[in-house]
Amino acid sequence: MNWPSITLWGFIATLTLTTLMAASLGIGLTRMNIPYMLGTMFTPNRDKAKLAGFFIHLVNGWLFALLYAAMFQSMHAASVWRGALLGAAHALVILTIGAYLLPGLHPRMASEHAGPTARRQLEPPGFLAHHYGFQTPLVALVAHVAFGMILGGFYQPV
Repeated sequence: MNWPSITLWGFIATLTLTTLMAASLGIGLTRMNIPYMLGTMFTPNRDKAKLAGFFIHLVNGWLFALLYAAMFQSMHAASVWRGALLGAAHALVILTIGAYLLPGLHPRMASEHAGPTARRQLEPPGFLAHHYGFQTPLVALVAHVAFGMILGGFYQPV
């Protein structure tokens, strides 16, 4: 595995994904704030949650970049299109399985079956994260495809 390449491009791809998601939140295409959701798993303080969640998301991005690099290594090639396909698959897994499991993992998130309580006040994402806006699946797909395209386009397998 090419460690310098995956470290650099994993960082850039994660920042790109996070920026696309934040911009989409800012212009009203989605209400999903991944760093905030991640951060509130560890603290109820909203401001600290955003900061902690950003760093957690950055580390998660690097870990996923390692997974992408391992897949590129196993294919003996990386390309923009392979990265885009992996990014699309990644988004599909996050939007279906991840969105389904998140309320069970998150200590401050209500579930589809048990509404909000004094402790569980965050809205669950729902199927394809539609509870955060009907454009959320498209936003997540575009951001994850961009993540994969950056990694596929710039990562150099050994």
